[in-house]
Amino acid sequence: MNTFNKLVGLTLILGLLHACGSKPNPEQEAAYQKAAAILTADESFYPIIDEELYYFTTQTLDSITPLYINEQDAVKKLMKLETFLAFTTRDFTQKERQNLIDRKYLPRAVPIAYDGLAIIVNNANPDSCITIKDFARVLKGEVTTWKELYPQSKLGEIDVVFDNPLSSTVRWCVDSILGGQQFSAKNIGAVQTSAAVIDYVEKHENSLGIIGSNWLNDKRDTTNVTFKKNITVMGVSKMNTAEKYNSWKPYQYYLYNGNYPLRRTIYALLNDTRNGVPSSFCHFCQLPKGQMIILRAGLLPRTANMNVRDVIVKKE
Repeated sequence: MNTFNKLVGLTLILGLLHACGSKPNPEQEAAYQKAAAILTADESFYPIIDEELYYFTTQTLDSITPLYINEQDAVKKLMKLETFLAFTTRDFTQKERQNLIDRKYLPRAVPIAYDGLAIIVNNANPDSCITIKDFARVLKGEVTTWKELYPQSKLGEIDVVFDNPLSSTVRWCVDSILGGQQFSAKNIGAVQTSAAVIDYVEKHENSLGIIGSNWLNDKRDTTNVTFKKNITVMGVSKMNTAEKYNSWKPYQYYLYNGNYPLRRTIYALLNDTRNGVPSSFCHFCQLPKGQMIILRAGLLPRTANMNVRDVIVKKE
């Protein structure tokens, strides 16, 4: 037998041995297929994830069903292997990552975009700027009335409303604004969704809502410089006193240059060892087309090249 025939024979034997030893377990295969057909995402990412999914499934004809829930439950389902892809505003914790590695998985946290945590108020509220310091005082319960922030205000108690008690919005504020301290003020509550926060703020003059900025864009404006008309988006300042000239709103450019202080990273937490549909969708979100969808939605893409140009506006 010549060398070529020996190599062919060895390859066939190894292939047969591999095939015999890797016969898929029907139950494991069914469990993988079920989990691979679902992704979880914090509810605040519904607008952007839904749009990404539309273009992904149209292009690939793959099927994957989104489950929009709170961030805590989204990660729990990933850890239980009920899904292999979760969209959050945080990385795996060290304990979560090690747990998956110990079970022979390969967890990855893939940053795909940045968004802003938006502070919204009723259109009847004349005060449209707030400092980070005052925002923290409100969340700590040190300030409970609008008059304490703005002496001329006649709106009474500040009615703070979040989207969900277990959402990424709440967790981010606790971790990044309060240093891990939980909310304790009686005037802080939550509804169930970001859309419900907007609806609540629109109907209550003394309210202050906190939501992800991808819920704000007016879809009629393709330049992403117009927010929804039924509520007011507050400018946020890093200074000790908030004025219009030193306060910024969560527009893309201010997320890009760091002027807007409440910027968050959106992660795709991936645990797909087979490089199946969950991996494909995560990769799609990183590709130029996926990043362009993020750009058009008013968020800041993670990897897309962006050109910033100065424009001079002449007033006649």
